[in-house]
Amino acid sequence: MRSQESPPFRAEHVGSLLRPAALLDARQRFARSEIDSATLTAAEDRAIEAAVRLQERVGLRLATDGEFRRASYHSYFYGQLGDISFEAPPENAAGGRGAQPVAAIRSRIAWKGPIHAADFSFLRMRTKALPKITIPGPSALHFRGGDAAVTKHAYRDVDEFWDDIVAAFRSELRSLATAGCRYVQIDETAFAKFGDADVQAALRARGDDPNALIDRYIDVTNRVLAGLPPISIGMHLCRGNRGGQWHAEGSYEAVAEKLFNRLAIKFFFLEYDSPRAGDFTPLRLVPKDKSVVLGLVSTKTGALEDESALKRRIEEASRFVPLERLAISPQCGFASTELGNPISPEMQEAKLRLVVELAQDVWGTA
Repeated sequence: MRSQESPPFRAEHVGSLLRPAALLDARQRFARSEIDSATLTAAEDRAIEAAVRLQERVGLRLATDGEFRRASYHSYFYGQLGDISFEAPPENAAGGRGAQPVAAIRSRIAWKGPIHAADFSFLRMRTKALPKITIPGPSALHFRGGDAAVTKHAYRDVDEFWDDIVAAFRSELRSLATAGCRYVQIDETAFAKFGDADVQAALRARGDDPNALIDRYIDVTNRVLAGLPPISIGMHLCRGNRGGQWHAEGSYEAVAEKLFNRLAIKFFFLEYDSPRAGDFTPLRLVPKDKSVVLGLVSTKTGALEDESALKRRIEEASRFVPLERLAISPQCGFASTELGNPISPEMQEAKLRLVVELAQDVWGTA
């Protein structure tokens, strides 16, 4: 797989954690102007320190800040790039369930300065594990609205939008590298959704060819990744996790050959906690120099998985990708938005501990 001193580790987690009640209360009080930003930051700091202790306590070799300074996994990042918001699709939108939230892009995309470098520095000073920073993917804004969302307000030329996206993401990744970050996870929600017939129908209804979009998104991501300083960059694929709910279903087959072979990513976090993700046969297309983190433990439910059943799933996946190039994690974060999934903090810890114990049992290390 690779040296166990570098990611992905056998036991991984995707990034976000349940926000403690004290932090949620501080955010509400800040929104009501009852506390200042310094008081809110202090509450975030305390919560992150506790989250680091949790991750170290269960035996993980990486640590995130739980995304505790964000309202959602993507909103803060995109908000730093311009006047951007997301709007729910109309109830009568073409494509039905497959209709995407629509990105409202009201300004040109521009990187104005480091977005998560300070978050990384705070995290690094508080953990002995390898700090991991998560960022949203470069394709999501376009996926949520297509060319029309890009050209409605800010751009006349979609190619200019892509140039600005590439420049912004490259600048942020370089700033993280300069700060000392060596592990970044890109949360790209578009690719896994291409396997859903309803999503494909919605894309076609707005005038997009799904196959052409896959090609474009791979090319854009490769432009972002080209010639960066040495950082381990993995990609997490997801079909929706807001409040424990899902948005799409379908196999990876629709994207597997292009995604695994053309995308300049060395390891993938793949959602595999339910039949909605399909079976493991698309993994036959993973090349020998890439690895897969199997998202077998669900953050959508409070039921703890059976370890024996998980071992059987790993064994099944190893028919397509050798065991030495596999790892295990939850299928997604525990709180893609700050309100979190319907799961208790105690079960969150139990699931993370299960991931570590299973990795130690299967591979002899976490």
